[in-house]
Amino acid sequence: MPTLRKPYVIFLADVTLASDAKTGFGLRDWCGPDVIGECRLPQGTVSLGLPALRPQEAAVAGAGSLVIGVAVVGGQLPHAWLPPLVEALDHGLDVVSGMHTRLASFPELVKAAARGGGRLVDVRATDRVLPTGTGIKRPGKRVLTVGTDCALGKKYTALALTRALHAAGARATFRATGQTGIMIAGKGIAVDAVVADFVAGAAELLSPANDPDHWDVIEGQGALFHPAYAGVTLGLIHGSQPDAIVLCHDPSRQTIEDYPHVPLPSLGAAIDRYLESAQLTNPDVRCAGIAINSSSLDEPEWLAYQSRLAAEFDRPVCDPMRTGVDAIVQQLLQPRRPRPQ
Repeated sequence: MPTLRKPYVIFLADVTLASDAKTGFGLRDWCGPDVIGECRLPQGTVSLGLPALRPQEAAVAGAGSLVIGVAVVGGQLPHAWLPPLVEALDHGLDVVSGMHTRLASFPELVKAAARGGGRLVDVRATDRVLPTGTGIKRPGKRVLTVGTDCALGKKYTALALTRALHAAGARATFRATGQTGIMIAGKGIAVDAVVADFVAGAAELLSPANDPDHWDVIEGQGALFHPAYAGVTLGLIHGSQPDAIVLCHDPSRQTIEDYPHVPLPSLGAAIDRYLESAQLTNPDVRCAGIAINSSSLDEPEWLAYQSRLAAEFDRPVCDPMRTGVDAIVQQLLQPRRPRPQ
């Protein structure tokens, strides 16, 4: 993937659901100094709380790239978004996309890039040759974030775990598996764009053999309980061979987002299913904690909910943005007891 030109202006298009703008929120929260503004269409209601900049204003302000900060279901890029993208290219900005649709498939964008000198950068492109999974155990330690649903904190939890592991003196690397994570880390593999047979192999390639005390913190994707995206989740689990999982959950949800006919599993059932799936390639996998997106809870509600879950599951319960994840990191760094023979 080519080096991305910073600083960024985030294009929020016409989205009205905050979870559809998770790429924009992720860049704002984890690449703050590199993000100078936002741009949206009149129909859009989601804001990152950043200065509003039209593409021409962004160019004058010194922006390098207009980044599509939206990840909608299906990953298609609507034609209604093209005018501001063309404007950005005409003023010399790069356009960076994490959508499935290739930017170069739009002649208008190709012509505008040629006129203005900007680049079309597809972060989700997977043209490289990938191997199939082997299931062979490799050295190093790995923790994978998993979830009861999509877009509820797996990336934030993985980034917070990486930061906390560093603070604890451990060696750790964030391994990006989605478009936002790749934009933050500067490298990775967008596993949801990988042909199904090679998802596990891509995960093995992403988290290769390493020193015994080094942690790869692997960003989870999808959910085992999602009727559309469970397949990519399972391949990522098998290829990651996690030594530990961290379950991510949003207590405000009762059903899979955008799928009201699909109820969420209980947390206990979710942990059991994830551990069962992960045991195929790592029989010693464990659940090191639960990460909660508690943004819908006030402080007393959060404290009561956290206390109840910690007692029920006998595991650390954290909100990466509210409390940090030090308690989960302490679990990761504790020596494991040998498994009974």
